[in-house]
Amino acid sequence: MDFKRMLRHLMIPTWQVKRRFPEPLLAQVESAIRASESAHRGEIGFAIEGGLDLADLWRGVSPRQRALDAFASLGIWDTEENTGVLVYIQYADHAVEIVADRGISRHVPPEQWQAICRTLEARFREGDYATGCAAAVSAIGDLIATHFPKTDGNPNELPNRPVIL
Repeated sequence: MDFKRMLRHLMIPTWQVKRRFPEPLLAQVESAIRASESAHRGEIGFAIEGGLDLADLWRGVSPRQRALDAFASLGIWDTEENTGVLVYIQYADHAVEIVADRGISRHVPPEQWQAICRTLEARFREGDYATGCAAAVSAIGDLIATHFPKTDGNPNELPNRPVIL
């Protein structure tokens, strides 16, 4: 058990996460997702989590495991063509994970998602949350559009609004 990690997670107040991801930034991300989804048949979800609870910390849950849990609980998998993609931000660990549904993951290798994650993490280290989030959504949208371009009758299957878990 990593006690430093445990303290870091338990000491992150909700207000600190909301200060880094204020309402105007969440609205910008929502707009970026909406604009991106107008060019392809995928769905992009965006979730931000401050710190894990004690039970998850005790079990040693990784950011990747939490991202997979969030992907399922937010229903990102529930799209007609299995083209949902979740951007998961674990604030306490300064980690970014991208989880792609099986429809899109057949076409995009993990290394491309990881490159987007590393770029977003670098922007966060610089304190540039807005540009980082917009660039990540744009890059994800470009990857989806390459394999699942827009067609007539492209419904919005999932909410575009980022969530703070």
